[in-house]
Amino acid sequence: MAKARVILSALIGSSCISTRSLAYALIVALGVTFAASRIPGAAASSSDRAASGEKEGKTPDFGPNVMVFDPTQTDVQERVDAVFKEQERAQFGSGRFALLFKPGHYELNVEVGFYTQVAGLGRVPGDVTIEGAVRTDAAWMRYNATCNFWRSVENLTVTPRRDGGAMMWAVSQAAPMRRTHIRGDLQLSSGGWSSGGFLADCKIDGRVVSGSQQQYLSRNCCWDRWSGGVWNMVFVGVEEPPAGNWPRSPYTAIEQTPVVREKPFLYVDDRGAYFVFVPSLRTNRRGTTWEHGSAPGESIPLERFYVARADRDSAASINAALAQGKNLLLTPGIYNLDDTIRVDRADTVVLGLGLATLKPTNGGIGMTVADVDGVKLAGILFDAGEVNSPILLEVGPPGSSRDHSSNPTSCHDIFCRVGGAGVGKATVSVSINSNHVIGDHFWIWRADHGSGVGWETNTTRNGLVVRGNDVTIFGLFVEHYHEYQTLWQGNGGRVYFYQNELPYDPPSQEQWQHDGVNGWAAYKIDDAVTSHEAWGLGSYCTFHNSQTVSATRSFEAPVSPGVRLHHLVTVSLGGRGVISHVINDSGGPSDRRNNVAKVTDFPEDGQ
Repeated sequence: MAKARVILSALIGSSCISTRSLAYALIVALGVTFAASRIPGAAASSSDRAASGEKEGKTPDFGPNVMVFDPTQTDVQERVDAVFKEQERAQFGSGRFALLFKPGHYELNVEVGFYTQVAGLGRVPGDVTIEGAVRTDAAWMRYNATCNFWRSVENLTVTPRRDGGAMMWAVSQAAPMRRTHIRGDLQLSSGGWSSGGFLADCKIDGRVVSGSQQQYLSRNCCWDRWSGGVWNMVFVGVEEPPAGNWPRSPYTAIEQTPVVREKPFLYVDDRGAYFVFVPSLRTNRRGTTWEHGSAPGESIPLERFYVARADRDSAASINAALAQGKNLLLTPGIYNLDDTIRVDRADTVVLGLGLATLKPTNGGIGMTVADVDGVKLAGILFDAGEVNSPILLEVGPPGSSRDHSSNPTSCHDIFCRVGGAGVGKATVSVSINSNHVIGDHFWIWRADHGSGVGWETNTTRNGLVVRGNDVTIFGLFVEHYHEYQTLWQGNGGRVYFYQNELPYDPPSQEQWQHDGVNGWAAYKIDDAVTSHEAWGLGSYCTFHNSQTVSATRSFEAPVSPGVRLHHLVTVSLGGRGVISHVINDSGGPSDRRNNVAKVTDFPEDGQ
């Protein structure tokens, strides 16, 4: 994200652009990468840690990039600190890490850097308690958190003893917090701008202070109270949403979550055996799943999973295991794929640890899911390769038509990246063709900074294309693609929170227009669609290469009784760029004189 440097430059005349560019240059020059051998105690691979070991209460062989801690260890702080030292500034590094805590009480200061997952191994968050801190503050970027991506915390209880009794979680996209109990306050910024985020199935005993957060999606949470917000804050199934009415406030509140399955997670039982818990589908609910005990769901023994490692597995070995009926646990690492990973069996679970990354190397699709019931994908980063891929993730083949309403496929913490870590190319990042799919936090990103970035370098067309019917997505972030950022062609779609930035880098209006329309909409509902509803939609622009570039509109939708959109906002970041209308020919402009424009409902009265 580069919005912070634009806004801060406009507000205080600072030289944020030079500072940030220098930071990136230093990261690249230093070549920050993770080397497992440099992490104290990380290398542990022996026969007593074989995959069958979970039957005997021994730690399975998760490889060197997974650290499993228990409260009796005396070197936990040292090892956690070593990981953070490697990962704090490694925005586009190759390190991937999972820090997993067995049930018990810990006194620790856990700083969370890039590509690091911090998770408890209990059945409920109260099984693992950390007194001290689990935090991220963007000190590496002078406390500007707009690039604090790709990290997570889940399934534990934190009693904060730093930051005035608050848990500091100053993050932006692709940094979810799930199933977490905070015995204190939660602070979502650390002084500079922040551009997140995603909060689900969490309980905060005190306040949530959003600070400079420009947008946020909170789902099925509870807290004492929420304060603050900039442009677009959406609350779904939250017990105490903040008071305030759009458009005077940035708040959108939906009383109940209509349908959702929480993200699967790894846990260890009292005998030391490992399982993956898959929560049951829930409908029309508020609040957390765990506050009154374990949630309904299925525990799957780890022996029914193929435990993949990037240092030894190929697409062939992974596909062979899937074909044999195994589920898939992707341990942290970058999996260079010379073939597509094919998930063809109903109810398959694919769970990534530590931002496990799938990267097609020869122009293939990263992963396909058949048109079957109940597949669960979670915790995966898809990274485009140098040879153009038609799609990075395809859920259901074209023409999918089966009814999955009783057991939908669900996708949790799915992130896509085109460019940034190097040249990447992908025509479409995510294609959803199956019906009734649930999306639970997507960040689909064509890189605007890093390595391999340019209008004709990290080439794309669309971020997300939905052809399936009755698809529901919570927390949809799509940014910087060349044409329609999101193209919705199925009926019955529902979206709860949308965040978008239009591409920063169109060279000219001539190169970014179609059919007499300047630019391409951020969110396009096809003219043939007759039913669709969405809440809390934001789209921002800042055009760096030409001050004459503008977008005619950010949202396009057919005027139909079944198509309804609520609480839309467009923003010209720092006044650098024009969005002429919010939706169709209504609302706006967002420009130098009027940065923010809002539309409360579409269609408006009389349309």
